[in-house]
Amino acid sequence: MSTNDDGLVVDVRPMRSISVDPDNKTVTVGAGVTWGEFDRATQEHGLACTGGRASTTGVAGFTLGGGSGWLERSYGFACDNLLSVKLVTASAERVTASAQENPELFWALHGGGGNFGIATEFTFRLHHLGPGVQAGLMLWPGDASTEISRAYRELCLAAPDAVGTALVFLTAPPEPFVPAGMVGKQGVGIAYLYAGDPADGAEHAAPFRELGPAVDLVSEMNYADFQCMIDDPPNLYNYWSADYHNELPDTALDVLVESAQNLPGPHSQLLVASWGGAVAGPAAAQTPLQNRNARWVSHPFGLEETPEGGQVAKAWVKKFRQDISPYATGGVWLNFVGDEGQDRVRAAFGEENYNRLAQVKLEFDPENTFRGNQNIRPAAT
Repeated sequence: MSTNDDGLVVDVRPMRSISVDPDNKTVTVGAGVTWGEFDRATQEHGLACTGGRASTTGVAGFTLGGGSGWLERSYGFACDNLLSVKLVTASAERVTASAQENPELFWALHGGGGNFGIATEFTFRLHHLGPGVQAGLMLWPGDASTEISRAYRELCLAAPDAVGTALVFLTAPPEPFVPAGMVGKQGVGIAYLYAGDPADGAEHAAPFRELGPAVDLVSEMNYADFQCMIDDPPNLYNYWSADYHNELPDTALDVLVESAQNLPGPHSQLLVASWGGAVAGPAAAQTPLQNRNARWVSHPFGLEETPEGGQVAKAWVKKFRQDISPYATGGVWLNFVGDEGQDRVRAAFGEENYNRLAQVKLEFDPENTFRGNQNIRPAAT
């Protein structure tokens, strides 16, 4: 969203410093670091923080938008683990935001995005995890979608917080581990990660395994490697969106299954993430993000290889959102969507939190210099 005409894009990629303090379980990183780089550095010490589900995602934008990842049910969002942020404001002032210094700005940076300045450095709290974890992907043929989606719902509701999962509808890729008869056809998968002892993770994976996957890649593996498993291929036309759901009755799952039968192209996917645990825990009240008690998130992402295909993918995403709307709360995770207008921005925060964010915006960016984002407009003076 920062791409623009007749304006300026600030490239923070050269800011690649990473400093891990294993004794205090913290890490300080520059704004140009990716989650793949973050994970490799912290895993040298058996430490981790909730990071992006794709290793190429930047730490900065991901965290400032909240930061939803596989470890969120155990450790909360990435922003919940922030200890401080350094940034440069529109008036060229260098400021630090933390619980002690500029606390209102620090609150705003827990989901308010790049609205308040150019973030240059982040310090995070880390948690013991890995390097070995029980994780991977299970895959079934598409004709099992109805059965697997219903079983997935029930298993997630009974799972401990350490289990992080997603239900994924996709086109089975031409990989050696995929049976030849499934390649190129619609499949349904479950991505699985246990944030704890790998042996315990194997025990909690057993109910999913009992569903008889045609492909079972869940095993003890390197956490940082798992973080790379669903990296998106480059150079595609992307259109994403998302919705929150408190419940997913059978009729809602039927919408998911039907939509997945019409995935546009081999790269598009439809994902359902299971929330709960630390997502709705005590940290929820300390951020501007609304509706963190939602139990599920649906996340369609249309990926195509041509501009024309991109328009088809966009139409597919919009149709899915329309079809699933009777089961949606109206809330939204802004990191999962593009430019969908001010109503969606406000829906992410709710009116009270949005107005509070607008006051912070007025203090630190009164001219709305930083507007190539999910924009929070300065409060009226």
